[in-house]
Amino acid sequence: MRKVHTFVLVIVLATVVVGQPVLSVRNGTINLEVDSRLFTRVVPEVSGAHPLMNAFLPSEQLLTDAGALTEFSFVKKYKTGDTLVVVGTYQKGQVTITKQLRIVANKQYPGVLVIEVVYRNMGAKPVSVRGWKNHAYRLQSTGDDPPFWSYQSGSYEERYDWVTPLRPGFYRRNYMGMNASDYGGGTPVVDVWRRDVGIAIGHVDIFPRLVSLPVDFKDPRGLRIDIEMEKSRVLNPSESLRTLPTFVMVHQGDFFKPLQTYRRMLQNRGLRFAGPVPTAYEPIWCAWGYERNFTVDQIVKTIPKVKSLGLEWVVIDDGWQTAEGDWYLNPRKFPHGDADMKKLVDTIHKAGLKAKLWWTPLAVDPGTDLYNKHRDMLLLNADGSPRLITWWDSYYLCPAYAPVREYTRRLVQKFIGEWGFDGLKIDGQHLNGVPPCYNPAHHHHRPEESVEQLPDFFRMIYREATKIKPDAVVEICACGTAASVFNMAHMNQPVASDPLSSWQIRHRAKVYKALMGPNVAYYGDHVELSDGFQDFASTVGVGGVIGTKFTLPGFGSDTVQLTPEREKVWKKWISIYNAHRLAEGQYRGDLYDIGYDRPETHVIQKGDTLFYAFYAPEYQGTVTFRGLEAGKSYRIWDYVHDKNLGIVSRSTPVLPVQFTHALLVAAVPVEKK
Repeated sequence: MRKVHTFVLVIVLATVVVGQPVLSVRNGTINLEVDSRLFTRVVPEVSGAHPLMNAFLPSEQLLTDAGALTEFSFVKKYKTGDTLVVVGTYQKGQVTITKQLRIVANKQYPGVLVIEVVYRNMGAKPVSVRGWKNHAYRLQSTGDDPPFWSYQSGSYEERYDWVTPLRPGFYRRNYMGMNASDYGGGTPVVDVWRRDVGIAIGHVDIFPRLVSLPVDFKDPRGLRIDIEMEKSRVLNPSESLRTLPTFVMVHQGDFFKPLQTYRRMLQNRGLRFAGPVPTAYEPIWCAWGYERNFTVDQIVKTIPKVKSLGLEWVVIDDGWQTAEGDWYLNPRKFPHGDADMKKLVDTIHKAGLKAKLWWTPLAVDPGTDLYNKHRDMLLLNADGSPRLITWWDSYYLCPAYAPVREYTRRLVQKFIGEWGFDGLKIDGQHLNGVPPCYNPAHHHHRPEESVEQLPDFFRMIYREATKIKPDAVVEICACGTAASVFNMAHMNQPVASDPLSSWQIRHRAKVYKALMGPNVAYYGDHVELSDGFQDFASTVGVGGVIGTKFTLPGFGSDTVQLTPEREKVWKKWISIYNAHRLAEGQYRGDLYDIGYDRPETHVIQKGDTLFYAFYAPEYQGTVTFRGLEAGKSYRIWDYVHDKNLGIVSRSTPVLPVQFTHALLVAAVPVEKK
């Protein structure tokens, strides 16, 4: 049994002794102790949890050219509402800096404390500042294997797993800015957990900020985490520096509930998320199997097969345009221009299907009309050069520049309003985050405005599309990057985004369903990107929308051609998806720890039926069915093979099973006679 926690803000004053708490602040599962140096220690208030850290640490630091200021002598404390302010002073030579450690314990978020620090130069001379750190903790292992699991959100060309085990030697900076020419952005949260307890840190500003959240296990004696911002400035006498509002959260289980809480915090601060629309749950065929050299005739001839298999969307992918930026129709494919594109969309609609258009905004190719005539739209580096998007051999446009937004808005009107498309597949790793813009024509107050206003660019697209068609589907495929929560707010179909494995499909589903809602229409991307090129189970079982980029036999690579053998598999799984539509259900991410529970387990609830998905390369043993309602018996039905496996209940929730790769079952309540 887990302890039931209530909100308590406790201030305990003690004799001022170095390394002993001067005061404590509690909120549910977290107890933050502060000592006489304003060092802190996080103590989990969780039954059976071992300590997270064994010492008080200089968790909040001011970084200066002379080094990090860490020790501030305790002066006083006072309380205003749910905020405790602790004041300390650093003094060395002619440098005098006061530190206000502001700790907010909001009873809406048990287990969470929000920290904001204000540093003030009380000396007579300026101080050169390089930045700040919050929540600099060193965490102890308890002998788990692996010692820790983590959720991390830095975006890199390597397209790392977002959820990964941690062992000695690991390091990742998790910078939320650009980590390569066109890879950057992310969700500013790091969560590290053991089998007994976990800790999450992040910032709760509702705009992207250029912070880092490093995870450092290079020293096997402890794993270090923190939030840091590098920003050089001079702190003149009487001037203050305020950090971002950051949080520390103590929890049990994996990252799912912490990310749910983080989402609620952002919502309450004003970040509004778009909800799902029914059309976003419909299964998808994408013409990308034919790649950029597709022909309209290939698409038209594939439509009857799409329809007969039970798919409901047709996606016109990359290759319809002359170039990135101009977005003119390719005259070889559409010789009559707009009339030909409208005819193709009409053909899709007459088959009873919906049409989605691929598009990569904010990219402009050299030599295009847009590039030649509107150089003012370019996002420029500090040296005045245009910023290259290496993947597309294009340049960035600035999302914070009004003419760029207006140009983009008119394109949405054409795609949705004139051509008649029902949705947009917005694609490109460069869209997850952008670099600062130094173009003098844009009159930015700060170069970082381009970074911070990227979500507003997507909000404009979403609003324009849904103004024309209220049920328009807006998908943002950020191509393997660790997706930005700020962009998530302005789409209604996240996607696995070029997954490198079925594991990525599954754990990204859990991330999106935590951050966007348990019934978000998460698209598992083309099944041909999964393990073995046909792992539908990894999308269906986690409540994902299925999709495929198959081609007719004789076209495309061997892995995408719909051979008669593959067609039987595709038809079976599409039928299973349409029969249950688990994507519309409620994802129960609180029931199993994706790191330590084995086999890996996901649960979707629809009404009083729970759908369990178990994954392992090979498994023989027992599984436990969590989340069952007391007083009910459930029949366990393997709905993939139409087999009954037995009866379970909350008091007897265990069954022996044996499977390879995946076991998908439904727990169906047994009617009492």
